[in-house]
Amino acid sequence: MNPIVRIQPRNADLGDGLLVRRTLPNRQQRMVGAWSFLDHAGPVQFEPGKGLHVGAHPHIGLQTFTWLIEGEVLHRDSLGNEQLIRPGQVNLMTAGHGIAHTEDSLHDGGRLHAAQLWIALPPAHKDCAPAFDHYPKLPQWREGGAELTLLAGRYGQREAPARIHSALVGIDIVCAGASTLTLALDPDFEYGLMPLAGDLDIDGELIHTDELACLGKGRREVHLALPAGGRVLFLGGEPFDEPAQIWWNFVGFDQAGIAQAQAAWERGDERFGAVGDGRAPRLVAPPLPWRDGGERHG
Repeated sequence: MNPIVRIQPRNADLGDGLLVRRTLPNRQQRMVGAWSFLDHAGPVQFEPGKGLHVGAHPHIGLQTFTWLIEGEVLHRDSLGNEQLIRPGQVNLMTAGHGIAHTEDSLHDGGRLHAAQLWIALPPAHKDCAPAFDHYPKLPQWREGGAELTLLAGRYGQREAPARIHSALVGIDIVCAGASTLTLALDPDFEYGLMPLAGDLDIDGELIHTDELACLGKGRREVHLALPAGGRVLFLGGEPFDEPAQIWWNFVGFDQAGIAQAQAAWERGDERFGAVGDGRAPRLVAPPLPWRDGGERHG
């Protein structure tokens, strides 16, 4: 059995007092299956007049996956979608060839707790047409004293409604009292578990809040022990044959495609389009890190 790889989070400042803990991508672990990005935001109580406000920015080659635990967030995108997401709901935006969007707190001065993830699109789907889906109801069940919500993919006989393009799974696990449970695993999947509240015991090894524990392939089950009030994000998926490259808000399989997307964003190309009335601030891409064929993965 492969040892657990522990990934420490790094902080990213999104402004207005919102620090997120980011564990994917990481030098130790670029992806977990198709899951290629993981931010844990909050829980935070914003000061009056402050909140989540992410200006217009582009994506290619991925699906953004928002799991909201506390608060209310308004999504707008260049397809004309405007969708409020509430706790217990999922927003899934498929970037494909290109899309732009914004994210804003519905009310400033409120609370926010969320996990923001990306799902890398496999090569056959990386240039698909952009789309947006909202999922207000998800499969839920109880096991070992915990409440489980299937966020994406399949687990046993259950299947989440989210339209995805890779073999993967995502589950939110929460418990009011101390709980133990055993999860069945697919030995062809690699897995990651991140405690969002409280520490997590995985087969006798203690994982601290906001650490990502990567299990690798080959396991058929895992034993978990959660404290009272504990919450864990469980992710898994079939590894890609070729790891995706990640730069800024772009995911792809070659530097040229990523550079072309960044150039299109910088010149205001219709590939990404306007969000809403077009007055939202546009995020500025950092300079590309590679020159003359130099290599960069993330």
